[in-house]
Amino acid sequence: MNKYQKLMHFWGGLAPKFLPFADAASEDLPLFRLLRLSLFQVSVGMALVLLVGTLNRVMIVELNVPASIVSVMVAIPLLFAPFRALIGFKSDNHRSELGWRRVPYMWLASMLQFGGLAIMPFALLVLAGAGQAAQAPQWVGLLAAALAFLLVGAGLHTVQTVGLALANDLAAEESRPKVVGLMYVMLLLGMIVSALVFGIVLSDFSPGALIQVIQGCAVATLVLNVIALWKQEPRSRLRRGKLQETPSFSQAWRSLTQDARALRTLMAVGLGTFAFSMEDILLEPYGGEILHMSVSATTLLTATLSVGGLVGFAWASKVLTQGADPYKMSCSGVLLGVPAFLVVIASGYLDIEWLFSLGVLGIGLGGGLFSHGTLTSCMNLAPKDQSGLALGAWGAVQATAGGLAIALGGITRDVVDMFFGTGVGYVSVYAFEAVVLILTAQVLMPLVRRAKGRQEVSQPIH
Repeated sequence: MNKYQKLMHFWGGLAPKFLPFADAASEDLPLFRLLRLSLFQVSVGMALVLLVGTLNRVMIVELNVPASIVSVMVAIPLLFAPFRALIGFKSDNHRSELGWRRVPYMWLASMLQFGGLAIMPFALLVLAGAGQAAQAPQWVGLLAAALAFLLVGAGLHTVQTVGLALANDLAAEESRPKVVGLMYVMLLLGMIVSALVFGIVLSDFSPGALIQVIQGCAVATLVLNVIALWKQEPRSRLRRGKLQETPSFSQAWRSLTQDARALRTLMAVGLGTFAFSMEDILLEPYGGEILHMSVSATTLLTATLSVGGLVGFAWASKVLTQGADPYKMSCSGVLLGVPAFLVVIASGYLDIEWLFSLGVLGIGLGGGLFSHGTLTSCMNLAPKDQSGLALGAWGAVQATAGGLAIALGGITRDVVDMFFGTGVGYVSVYAFEAVVLILTAQVLMPLVRRAKGRQEVSQPIH
């Protein structure tokens, strides 16, 4: 064995131990192909950072758009979220002469996302009345911005739902939870890298720089999704023509929810996501308005949040692979989030930036543990050949709850500040999130106890 072969053997043995989810690859789905497929999650993460992280700070602080309007705009993409379960179901049963069922949905969604990002910067400038755009009526800016956000939302929700279902199709049955976990790690990595790049480009803010960032995202989205899709889904003659008996969505949904745990799991997903999402458009404005942080510094908060989520996903994957209960993991994430929000509140009163960043990191960590635990639980409950429906249901509840939380977070901040003064709105939102997390733990506890009881029964008696 020469030196080169020894080096490759060393790295080959090192990867599964030190690289998160490296063991998700298989002979039929090698790591390189799996990583290439996961690029669609990078494009989704980039769009989420832009919408929830960078744009809300820029619109509120630099462009002086009211937080209530910003929160509604950022929540508009979530109008499409309830349809994720239906989209997943449709892609499960799609028939075409090309023999594909996932690719057509992902390609159409990519074009929608590209179109929304292409028109978004000019719509925002008209909405804010910046520069020459001040001559245009504001209602034009409102309609154009709403259309742009809706197109981006329809695109990213469809891409993510169908892309995860495709990854689930290609993966071996025993490695599917790890593959789905890898997809979400790539989402977080995409968010981290995008936040860093946006922070650098917008360190010296100008309308021109904003246009370059958003339209650069449009081009990158199309390129990444095309690379991700290339020669991934095998074509099959069995998918041509129309089946004589096609299952209805209601029949498939009843099959999914016939397990009593399913509805309680989805309820916990909704409550927990709501609690972890209300602050999404408020963290960066909070840093800028209360702690007087710069645009680039507050943009890095999104990266901090994503790092926490990445660590949470990696840790959850390791523990769940060893046989841990996913419901217990979800509950642990919820309980970790409560002190994290209290730390964020304390940082504002103490005027300590690093304490604020520590709280944001804790929120990301708790959210990562919670998301991976609930995702694994839903996958375990999914009937055979309904991965699109199962992932769509999880995504629909999560995204809908997140959208409502974002909208209510911004509105609550404006209303409370109006009556009680600047800064009180932020604190009230963070405190309410901690309360909802405690309520989520109460919903999860019966599932944790039930899983623990099954585990004790399955253990042999000595």
